[in-house]
Amino acid sequence: MNRWRTIVMLTVLALAVTPAVAQRQGDDDPGVTAPAPAGTGNVPGVGDVLDVIDKATQPKPEDKDAGWTAPVRLAVVFAFLALLPSLLVMMTSFTRIVIVLSFIRRALSTQNIPPTVAIIGLALFLTLFTMAPVFSVINTNAIQPYMNDQLSLPEATEQGNLALKDFMLRQTRTTDLELFLDMSGIQAPETQADVPMHVAIPAFAISEFRTSFEIGCLLFVPFLLIDLVVGGILLSAGMMMLPPALVSLPFKIILFVMVDGWRLLAQTLVLSFR
Repeated sequence: MNRWRTIVMLTVLALAVTPAVAQRQGDDDPGVTAPAPAGTGNVPGVGDVLDVIDKATQPKPEDKDAGWTAPVRLAVVFAFLALLPSLLVMMTSFTRIVIVLSFIRRALSTQNIPPTVAIIGLALFLTLFTMAPVFSVINTNAIQPYMNDQLSLPEATEQGNLALKDFMLRQTRTTDLELFLDMSGIQAPETQADVPMHVAIPAFAISEFRTSFEIGCLLFVPFLLIDLVVGGILLSAGMMMLPPALVSLPFKIILFVMVDGWRLLAQTLVLSFR
């Protein structure tokens, strides 16, 4: 009983301290920091996005003189929509969340349970939850001014880029950002707005990969201990032909449910973003 009590405590400890490890990322190797955007009640809805697309693709009387014709504008908007999945993966919290969820499924040894579509769906909605403050800023600074004819489409796009860049740089380690700045031959920028997007995006991506692997490694430890204990018991009992992973699977699932693993995991992922 002492052995199993120790395993339970290790599981709880690993799942509970992960937010602190992710938050300590900024203390050990801080990136370009900025205050987190406040207020999530102004998140744009689907109707707002459709209104923006509709307005951006409508012909305007000044198109003949401006050179920004409706067909060109339509092509640009739909090209952006085609790139939207890639932007969702590489410029939001989606990457970290989906990698950690894949790690926990691998650690549980449940093969395709939860199915991949469920993992991606949960990662998508957790992404929408964690990115709500950023989307609120984009709605306030870009979408609504554009709909009220206070900003042009290029100006609104620039404002949206600044909000996304602010989020990405808060998660990015200084060493990763300096790596891409050095490789691109750009001097260290004085402000966040001076960091080019082609530098911020890859720096943010590799920082997310490292953070997600750190969280996944911590989640793996208690389940690996269960596999080792079960394997040792089977070996000492002479059951060498019985796969240890098959025997340890129900114990890992039971322990994960006992500590309310999905709730702790969701809390860990949300709190890991600055």
